[in-house]
Amino acid sequence: MTPPAPGDATTTAWWRELSLSAVIAGFVAVLVGFTSSAVLVFQAAGAFGASPDEIASWIGALGLGMGATSIALSLRYRAPVLTAWSTPGAAMLITAGAGVPMSEAIGAFMLCAVLITLAGFSGLFERLMNRIPVALAAGMLAGVLLRFGFDVFVVMQHRFVLVFAMFCAYLAGRRLWPRYAVVSALALGIVIAGGQGLLHLETISLTTVTPVFTPPAFSLGATIGIALPLFVVTMASQNVPGIAVIRASGYRVPISPVIGWTGIATLLLAPFGGFALNLAAITAAICMGREAHEDPARRYLAAVAAGGFYLLLGLLGGTVGALFAAFPRELVLAIAGIALLGTIGNGLATALRDEKEREAALVTFLVTASGTSILGIGSAFWGIVAGSLTLVAMHAGKPAPGKQSGR
Repeated sequence: MTPPAPGDATTTAWWRELSLSAVIAGFVAVLVGFTSSAVLVFQAAGAFGASPDEIASWIGALGLGMGATSIALSLRYRAPVLTAWSTPGAAMLITAGAGVPMSEAIGAFMLCAVLITLAGFSGLFERLMNRIPVALAAGMLAGVLLRFGFDVFVVMQHRFVLVFAMFCAYLAGRRLWPRYAVVSALALGIVIAGGQGLLHLETISLTTVTPVFTPPAFSLGATIGIALPLFVVTMASQNVPGIAVIRASGYRVPISPVIGWTGIATLLLAPFGGFALNLAAITAAICMGREAHEDPARRYLAAVAAGGFYLLLGLLGGTVGALFAAFPRELVLAIAGIALLGTIGNGLATALRDEKEREAALVTFLVTASGTSILGIGSAFWGIVAGSLTLVAMHAGKPAPGKQSGR
């Protein structure tokens, strides 16, 4: 079934269509997103001399922002639109934050938010993205996700019983009850991890987040050293692959307002530590796969569920953080890879379908999968650049098939 166009009406209230598979897909997306990059947010806040309360405020602001935008945008467009904090942005802040007062950092976050908002609502960013062929977007998607597929079998060497049992549960689920294949793998993984003493639930306690407001200050140094680099890496390393994931999955979502609203949300939350929100790519792909729902038109509910978990993260940051930290690393990597197997396969199939674009899509896939980082910008962006150059070199100036010169 072809995913619906944005705004398509449904006759049933969304909460009545919510399924266990969608909720689990949303949980896995948040679990993977938090456990894989939360440490960077902690380190970024610490680079500006943040206190423990301020660090908690950062997590709270980001969680609320991701939750609210994911739920609102997914319901508005009836498509899985998942947002995330800027992981490369957080990594950049760790080094850029040295010696910068917190107030100036907040001012830089707000300037970055204004730039994201303008790039979105002006339509400039969408016009640039419209020039990227679907085959290249699909190749980039497969390249971004490839390492997660590898991780299933890499970590199997270290926790064979745990990961192999999860993989077998997934295969059985795909054969007998496809919608709940990932659910089965996760449930069995938790049971085995508990039996092996790998779950650390004793560290969990109920704690809420108290927002800490920091008045912004603006300086030329912070603008050049923080605001502009944060804008560039967020747009190139996060929003470009985020949009590619949406389009490679077949969803028709208007990009300009989506990007614009992530900028607005960042602007509102920046004084509390929300440094940059953007479209998710890897975690969004979990919500767009067949494991979230067999019907592509209902996979948006997985992003809504993820948004709900992000709201909990924002309100109960310490508690949720401890819950996610209780899961063993091998379980997290295994369930992420298992949940993305179908998406990786679909991405490769779409990328290589058209013979005319096959080589360019393959170059995009290889560069992206290589993990190459140049000028602080990740491989997803450079994969698109390399694929576009290949496409131009192979076909620019050539007559269309059947239109030979002189005829």
